[in-house]
Amino acid sequence: MTGILIAGTSSDAGKSLVVTGLCRAARRRGIDVVPFKAQNMSNNSMVCADGAEIGRAQYLQAIAAGKTPTSAMNPVLLKPGSDRRSFVVLRGEPAGALEAGEYATGRRLLAEAAHEAYRDLAAEHELVICEGAGSPAEINLRDGDYTNMGLARAFDLPVVLVGDIDRGGVLASIYGTWGLLDDEDRALLAGYLINKFRGDQAILDPGLAELTRRCGLPSFGVLPWLPGVWLDGEDALEVGRWRSDARPAAPTGSATLRVAVVRLPRISNATDVDALAQEPGVDVVVTTDPAAVAEADLAVLPGSRSTLTDLAWLRETGIAAAIAARAGEGRPVLGICGGFQMLTRTITDPVEAGHPGAVPGLGLLPGDTVFHPEKVLGRPSGSWRGHDVEGYVIHHGRVRVDDGHEPFLEGVRSGAVWGTMWHGSLESDGFRRAWLAGVADAVGVSWTPTESPGFAARRESMIETVADALEAHADLDALLGLAR
Repeated sequence: MTGILIAGTSSDAGKSLVVTGLCRAARRRGIDVVPFKAQNMSNNSMVCADGAEIGRAQYLQAIAAGKTPTSAMNPVLLKPGSDRRSFVVLRGEPAGALEAGEYATGRRLLAEAAHEAYRDLAAEHELVICEGAGSPAEINLRDGDYTNMGLARAFDLPVVLVGDIDRGGVLASIYGTWGLLDDEDRALLAGYLINKFRGDQAILDPGLAELTRRCGLPSFGVLPWLPGVWLDGEDALEVGRWRSDARPAAPTGSATLRVAVVRLPRISNATDVDALAQEPGVDVVVTTDPAAVAEADLAVLPGSRSTLTDLAWLRETGIAAAIAARAGEGRPVLGICGGFQMLTRTITDPVEAGHPGAVPGLGLLPGDTVFHPEKVLGRPSGSWRGHDVEGYVIHHGRVRVDDGHEPFLEGVRSGAVWGTMWHGSLESDGFRRAWLAGVADAVGVSWTPTESPGFAARRESMIETVADALEAHADLDALLGLAR
């Protein structure tokens, strides 16, 4: 065994989910397996124990495989700061920026780093399950590609296409991908998987048979729609993906606590609020509607990859006024990292925004933000009112808080407004439930926390569910047997 590549016919087709499930399924069989993604383009990232920054999806896949996450599993991470500029994280460390015009020509160094990381993993482990990026049918990016067919060609990897039937057109997307590839790339396609199927498969089977007849690719199976599964993702398409069938019911006699998460244009680490969405009786919506922000019991300003740009957007949309009104009425607001920075008095960002002067923030928290060239990466832990809390930090902006105010997880509280630099803190079950109970009390809602599986247990259960689905609905032996 060496490696296989799971590619998608589009973003959010299910590549990350399938790789996560395959890592767990291979681990169940006693295979020494690791995940790999040559390049992520995502603002959802995580800090490894050694301080390296990688994509959230690869971090979770490493957990599924039973491995300690490392930068080799995601050697290149591109974090979009605008429509034409991405900040580069290379082997877990900041490495400058990549402009849109440089994308086609400026990837040689990135490709070399990615290939070296793959070689390291392949030399140390029995099986490397690789995840592609976007779609291999993006033939305008084929020259210099090192994430999809370029990676497959470099290491002779068999490629499995994943198509999302729920969004429609899955047969055409698989056939179109096959048709757009050149002969040498097409020769590496080993077959396909259908994802998110609902209904009677007997109706689908004739279409799969005809697809196989036309392109010669076998079907490795049809994975069902998995209600209640929303694993850590990387695509903007996945923000706010909690469906009504995935939300736990409120406890008997308990009201629903309504949470509005502002969908910033450059939202970062949106996975911070996943833990809120899985809490029984907590209804989370991701929104750009000022009225929804005003009406919710709790408003959350999440992280941002472009704090000043997103702050200007808040003002343009009227959401800034809704946040200020909430604070004046004593209705809770939580800012996380970039969201916290927006709540301070002033923001000075010569690093990411190239703006040397101080810009007024929302002025709802007693502090000032200054961006520094050195990026802060870490895995802090501590406590809040007797509850253990763990998190991670990824930021250039540092907030200097005035003395004499209540500290809050490397941040501050002022009245009903809370700010923290810690991502992931809401995954700490005791802290999350105690803090939410305080929010409910502040707004006069009779929501109370109940005994239910914690966030880590819920995420582990979802990993198991995906692996079980692959066992039941895919030819797992054939899939794992592709590695060569």
